Parts: sequence; C-alpha cells; structure tokens
Amino acid sequence: MAKYEGSIKADFDELLSAIESGVVNSSATAALEDRSDFRGDNSRCSVRVFERYSYTGGNRVSLSVTLFQESGGDVQVSAIASGGSTGVVFKINVFGEEAFLEKLTDVLKAYGQN
Repeated sequence: MAKYEGSIKADFDELLSAIESGVVNSSATAALEDRSDFRGDNSRCSVRVFERYSYTGGNRVSLSVTLFQESGGDVQVSAIASGGSTGVVFKINVFGEEAFLEKLTDVLKAYGQN
C-alpha cells in the first residue's frame, strides 16, 4: 500500500477536476470507478476511487482519493493506492501502487504542492 497525505491551497472544484482528469488520462487503462460527495454548513468532502491495470504487477491497482475542506481553508488530501502487490503472505512488488499514486502527486505538483 502506498499513501499520501497533505494540504494544499487551491480551489476545491478546480483541484478535484484536475485530479479526476489527471489520473484518468495518466494511463490507457485508468478509470474513475466511483465517487461520493458530502457538504456540511462549512465543510465539504469528496471521495474518488480510480482503478487501472498494472503491467509491472500483472494485476489491477486502485487509488482512493479524499479531499476535505472546512470554512474555505486549505484542501486536505488523503490518497491510498492498493492492490498492486503480489505474494500470498508477504507484499511483494508494490511498484504498481507507488506508480499509480505518483500520477496523483504529479497533479498536486502542478498546484505547487511538494
């Protein structure tokens, strides 16, 4: 499993749109599998689940991305990639997970996030 957490100063809707298109367009096999959106009085949360085929691992990899913003503050980003390892007992070959997560971090870098 590969994981990213951070916060970024960005317009929530623009960032969400950039993540959706950036991740889906990063691979011929990448797809947005499902989405969920919530709003409160002063907060909002969006969850996106992507999937793609990992040629390195020979299997499918998922990437779950959650954005959260309260009172117009920074957008909190949490992303977890999973499913790209092989092995019955131990996780072997997590390259597919890390590579899929890297597609998201490439989008975030465009917004000035390290």
